[in-house]
Amino acid sequence: MATSTLFDERFEQSTATFYCPLLISFTCTVEILKDFALASCILGKIVSMKKIKNILIIDTGGTFNKIYHPINGSLEIDSSSKALKEIATKWMCSIDIQSIIHKDSLEMTKDDRAFLLKTIGDADVTHIIVLHGTDTIDRSAAYIAEAKLEKSIVFTGAMVPYSIDPVEATANLASAYGYLQALEESGVYIAMHGILESYKNVKKNRKLGRFEYS
Repeated sequence: MATSTLFDERFEQSTATFYCPLLISFTCTVEILKDFALASCILGKIVSMKKIKNILIIDTGGTFNKIYHPINGSLEIDSSSKALKEIATKWMCSIDIQSIIHKDSLEMTKDDRAFLLKTIGDADVTHIIVLHGTDTIDRSAAYIAEAKLEKSIVFTGAMVPYSIDPVEATANLASAYGYLQALEESGVYIAMHGILESYKNVKKNRKLGRFEYS
């Protein structure tokens, strides 16, 4: 299927009103995907924003936030959301960040997911990005979806820490933000590596080290 046709099908029920300051971040997606056709389709969908939605980013940890520990030589999760805050300084919009859990997704428990659900439910906004580790991102998305909240929730993350290579992390976050601005229906979605879809239709290909449509 042609890339442009695929893109149009994914957005046929909504107007892709992507926020213009994300233009640079979507250009970063080209470096990740090496797919200039898809990038052109995304940029071609950018139109004037009628109203920017208030979005909350809930940061649960994951590889996105890992930083090198100079003493023991390990990668540890930064609990201050430093990566998100650094990205926020580059965007011409305000970003609300709530940092919770601070775990690798392999260490996420049922109690952690229950706390995440409560945090989402208690939020006074209807559009939320959840920054999550990629190994169990689908499991957490499914858990949140079971609650059937009247909110639009997009999960995203990174395979490589922002502190090591900021391109992938920034591209994934920008994709999630733009996709959420365009969404008109409530539900739970995943935005990773240019894949923007319901959590049911996205999977992690562990052999190839990337996400794809299931």
